[in-house]
Amino acid sequence: MERIRLGRTGVEVPAVGFGTWAHGGPNEDEGESVGWSGHDDELSRRALVRGWQLGFTHWDTADVYGDGHAEEIIGSLWSRVPREEIFLASKVGWDKGGYDHFYDRRMMRRNLERTLRNLATERLDLYYLHHCDFGPDDRYLDGALELLHRFRDEGKVRFLGLSDWDAAQVARLAPRVDPDVVQPYRNLVDDAYAASGLQTWVEEHDAGVCFFSPLKHGLLLGKYDEPVEFPAGDFRGRIADFGDAAVLQRYRRAAAQARRRFPDHPQPVLHAVVDALLTGCANASVLLGMRNPAQVEAAVELGRPLSDDDAAAVRRAYAGG
Repeated sequence: MERIRLGRTGVEVPAVGFGTWAHGGPNEDEGESVGWSGHDDELSRRALVRGWQLGFTHWDTADVYGDGHAEEIIGSLWSRVPREEIFLASKVGWDKGGYDHFYDRRMMRRNLERTLRNLATERLDLYYLHHCDFGPDDRYLDGALELLHRFRDEGKVRFLGLSDWDAAQVARLAPRVDPDVVQPYRNLVDDAYAASGLQTWVEEHDAGVCFFSPLKHGLLLGKYDEPVEFPAGDFRGRIADFGDAAVLQRYRRAAAQARRRFPDHPQPVLHAVVDALLTGCANASVLLGMRNPAQVEAAVELGRPLSDDDAAAVRRAYAGG
């Protein structure tokens, strides 16, 4: 497994991190589907253990993945996996905790303590503000940030992070938050990392960066022949591309091009889709959701940046060129 320096944290982590959103199972929040169907707890545990065995030592989770269930799965494994060998990240922010806005300080304190209990650990290696909605005029940002610093001073958090689906929002708030690590949504189809200015900020401040949803929820693998519906509680039901036959065919054609371009790679499509995101990004890792040992075995072949020419060709293919 290739490893990278995660920016100014100075910590070496694998170029492919272990995402656990799907480990929470199906879930709803305020009437919206926010989880994943098809989950199996035992397969998740086996995947995490196999991941550790193969060098996937950066595990990423959040308090709202299954309302803490994904954290609990991780916390159940320390008799099989040495806690000190895992760079462990979680997040706070999407759970309002009964208050009328995100990032109420009482919610943040309560959820951190719950996260530590769920994960059966005394300290997180990395703790993210999960999104950038801090209310009108960012009125709750200073309070949230002050509390995050207090968590660090108390020894409950090592490094601070900032995440969002919108890279431009992360770029806007990064100068105020000064995160050690940022976590933007990024894949070959939805990619504002450079255009938003976030890449420039990351490079100028030696921050680490972890890209989430690199497969666009599995769509970029080109495995869907026709529109698909998902049950209640599955986030993918909210993604329009799953219902667009023309878009699905475009992704299938792009995946076929990847197989032709990388015929000697054991995982040509994954290699194209994931490793293109590492091209030109020295302090970057990609967070890949893995739900079973077979997915872990496939991912161990990843983590090496593509050449500039290969990365450009892959991008053209997924853009429909």
